[in-house]
Amino acid sequence: MLYNQLKHLGVPALLAAVALGCSPSSESPTPKVASAETDTKFVAITQIVEHPALDSIRDGVKDELAAAGYEEGNNLKWMWESAQGNPAIAAQIANKFVGEQPDLIIAIATPSAQAVVSATDQIPVLFSGITDPLGAKLVTDLENPGGLVTGVSDLSPIAQHLDLIAEISPNANRIGVLYNAGESNSVSLVSLLKQETSQRNMTLVEATVANSGDVATAARSLVGKVDAVYIPTDNTVGSAVESVVKVGLDNQLPVFAADTDTVKRGAIATLSFNYYDVGRQTGQMALRVFGGEKPGNIAVESAKKLELSLNLGAAEGMGLTIPDSVISRADEVFETF
Repeated sequence: MLYNQLKHLGVPALLAAVALGCSPSSESPTPKVASAETDTKFVAITQIVEHPALDSIRDGVKDELAAAGYEEGNNLKWMWESAQGNPAIAAQIANKFVGEQPDLIIAIATPSAQAVVSATDQIPVLFSGITDPLGAKLVTDLENPGGLVTGVSDLSPIAQHLDLIAEISPNANRIGVLYNAGESNSVSLVSLLKQETSQRNMTLVEATVANSGDVATAARSLVGKVDAVYIPTDNTVGSAVESVVKVGLDNQLPVFAADTDTVKRGAIATLSFNYYDVGRQTGQMALRVFGGEKPGNIAVESAKKLELSLNLGAAEGMGLTIPDSVISRADEVFETF
C-alpha cells in the first residue's frame, strides 16, 4: 500500500527506499575476516547526537567487529565523536576524521552522514540509521551506489505505526507530530505521514523545532489540538523525549513513537527496528569492506525485523489501557518508565 501511495505522490527517493525491500538476502556471502595478528583496522565513527537508539547502533557495530576478531586496543583503532545535535559540529568532526585517514568512516544519522560524504571522496563511508539515503543525497542508486558510500536505511513503517495508534487509541483522529524541519529525514517522514493520515481521514498537526530546547514548548503547543502525539525518528526531538513524555503525562495526552528506545523512555508503543541489530547489520557491511569489497558495489540495505514494544506504565499514566490483543503480540513490555 505504501509503495502505491508514494508512486501516486511522485516521491522518487522514498519510492526507491520502499521498493528496495525490508532486508538483504540471507544468501549474502560471509564477509572475509582478517587475522588478528596481521590486520589492524582504523574505524572512525560519528553520530549527530547521543540518545539510546543511535548509541545502540554504535554498540552494535563495535560488537559485530569484536565478534569477527577486531578488538579495540588490539587490532582495532576506534575513534568516536558526537556532534551534540549541531550540524556545524558534525562538519568539523567529518573534516577531522578525514584528516586522520581511517580505513573506514561510519556515520550514524542523516546530518552526520551528509557531513562525512561532503568531506571526502577518498575514504570508504558507511551510513546507518538513515531514513532516506536518496533524498539525503548520500547515494544516487540504492542497488548500485557507486563510489565509496553505502549503508543501512531505517525508513519507518509509517502505515503500520498509524494502524497501531488506531488499535490502541481508536478515538485518536487528530495526530500531532514533533520534528525538526531542518532534518531531511524528518521531512521525508512527515511527507509519508501526510499521505497516510489523509487515507485514514485523520488530521495531522505539525509542530516544528530548531533545537532540543524548543521541544517542550512545541509539545505543549499541541495540547488541546490533538488526540495523540507521534514522535518520529527525529534526532533533535529524540534528544529531548522526556519533555514530550512529561507533557503527555501532565495532560493525559497519549504519546507514541517510531523507535523502541523512546518507548523505554516513556512513549506508549511502537513497531520498530531493534537499533542494536541495525548496528550489527552495519558492522557486517564493515567486515565486507575490510575484506576488500568497495562500498559502492554493496547495495544499500534496509533494517530487518520489526518488533512491537509497549510501555504499560506510560499508557496508564496517559489515560489509556492497551488491549490484551495488542499485549499478547508484544516482543517487549515495560511496566514503568
